[in-house]
Formats: sequence, C-alpha cells, structure tokens
Amino acid sequence: MKKKIVAYISLLIMTMIVMTACGGTKKSAKDEDEMVAMGPAFSADSAYAFCAKQCEFGPRTMNSEAHDQCAAWIVAQFQNYGMAVTEQRAVLKGFDGTPLRANNIIASYRPEQTDRILLCAHWDSRPWADNDPDEANHTKPVMAANDGASGVAVMLEIARLIHTAQDTLASFGIDFVCFDAEDWGTDGQNDSWALGAQYWAAQQKVQKEGGNYRYGILLDMVGGQGARFYRELFSRQYAPKVVNRVWKAAEVAGFGSFFPQQDGGMITDDHGPVNEVAGIPCIDIIPYYPDCVESSFGPTWHTVHDDMEHIDPTTLKAVGQTLVQVLYSEK
Repeated sequence: MKKKIVAYISLLIMTMIVMTACGGTKKSAKDEDEMVAMGPAFSADSAYAFCAKQCEFGPRTMNSEAHDQCAAWIVAQFQNYGMAVTEQRAVLKGFDGTPLRANNIIASYRPEQTDRILLCAHWDSRPWADNDPDEANHTKPVMAANDGASGVAVMLEIARLIHTAQDTLASFGIDFVCFDAEDWGTDGQNDSWALGAQYWAAQQKVQKEGGNYRYGILLDMVGGQGARFYRELFSRQYAPKVVNRVWKAAEVAGFGSFFPQQDGGMITDDHGPVNEVAGIPCIDIIPYYPDCVESSFGPTWHTVHDDMEHIDPTTLKAVGQTLVQVLYSEK
C-alpha cells in the first residue's frame, strides 16, 4: 500500500494533539474492563494461504489482468462463505491523469441487518517500488503481500470463521469492504491516495449517511515481520473509543505486545474519507517501526521485497484474533 505521508511527531506533541482534539479519552468499564476472551480461534495458516493466493496472481496493479483475476477470486471466496457480494465499479482518475478501472468489493454478512460494523482493507498493489534501496527497482511493481494482500487475507479468514462456526452475531451485520485504487498516489498530494475509499465514502454519504454503522476498522499492512501496531493519531481523533476497545481486545486475546499503548503518527489512509466523508468513526490498524531506517512502515514498504518471504503468520494471528475478540464481545 502506499502508506501515505507520515507525520511522526514527538510523543509529547502527539499527546497534546490528541488531548486537544479529543478532550482526552476515557475507558468504559462496561465495554473494556469486563471483557473476557471470546470467539473462535483465528487460523494463521489459513490467513497466510489467503495472502499467498492473492500473490500468485502477481502484482495487482490497476488496469492489469492480475488485478481483474484477483478480484474475481476475492468475490468467489466471500460468496463461498455465504456473504452477499456487490462490486462497486468506477473509472477513477489517478494523480497523473491515468483512468483507473477501480472495483471496490463489498461482502456483507447478514445484509438485512441495519445495525452494522465495517471491516475494510485495500487490495490493489502499488505500481512502483519507489522506496526500494535499489533505484533500478523504482519502476517495478510491488507484489504487495503485506501492503495489500494481508488485510484482505485477515478479512477472508474472519468471514470463513463466521460461516463455519455459525456462532451467534445476531445483533448486527458486517460489511467487509476491499477498497481499490488506494496505492496510486504521490507525495505532496494527499488526496491522490485512497481513491477507491474516497469513491465508496461519497456513495455511502448519498445512500445511507453513515448512520447505520457502529464503527469501522481499517487493516493496513497487518502481516509484516516484526510489526507492532501503535495507536494512529487520526484514529484517536475521530474514534478514540474504538481505539481503546480494539487495543483492550488485543490484550484480552493475548496479543497486547503487538498493540503497544503508545502513539504512532498521523497517516493518510483509507480511513480518512470513511471518517470525513461518510461520517463513520473508523480507526486504522497500521504498523509503526520507530527504529527502521528504510521506512517507519517497515523495511519492505514500497519495495520489491514486499513478498511472502516477509509475511509472519504470527502477526496475522495477532491482528485476526484481536478482531475476533472485538466482534464476539459486541452486544
């Protein structure tokens, strides 16, 4: 994915921003302190296989055959797990004027339910490995095992679990949204990223005004080796209660070490238009590598090394089991 322009500030300044924007955040004893481990076991092996399958198509860059083939596979997988699937197609304009044949894939669990939760991730690949240490690779596409496939893989495994377990999630429905055209952006143009999410959010505002979603959770680069998921600051600004709930769920699920109670940065990502345009409180689960020389998003970000060799099943498990905990502890 692109991991958009990052504004990592000092911890003191970040804390002041959050306190100013949110008035501080308070934990809910009912929603958080009383949480106990719930839900089926998330299979890291299954999620890993879903990730690998997407990569078998090759880089899923916009307007490519691999992109179209992978889209058909994602649709079929969600349908196999009993989801009602809608393909939201649109021709969007890239920052360079390129027409992009975008396809947001929306898979709905219990579509008849008006009270819903949004899980989302982008599924396209960046067409240029422009952060690769070897300049000769800068015009090559990124495989996007982590920055693309990992988030979709976690969502597919959760859909499979819900379908297989047949446990009761009767009080709400779930929309799994795979955003397209996220990674066709350029530095200095924040609105050139997340084109698919921008389109989805605009349509959502017209159709539903965002009022039927309790909240949303965006998954971005959730399978990398050594990943730790610090609290993203736009998430804390727009949806502090959701941040608190998810980070507490990670602790209850046994993966608190992957979700430090520390702040990361402000990231331009798909959750931006979901919050600002659709009006849905949405957070971003995205890694932060504070000591990584290559990138604060990790050493493989926007390089040709974003491949399956650098995907860690344990990271997928940590994120996936945390989301299971969140969903199955909902009332």
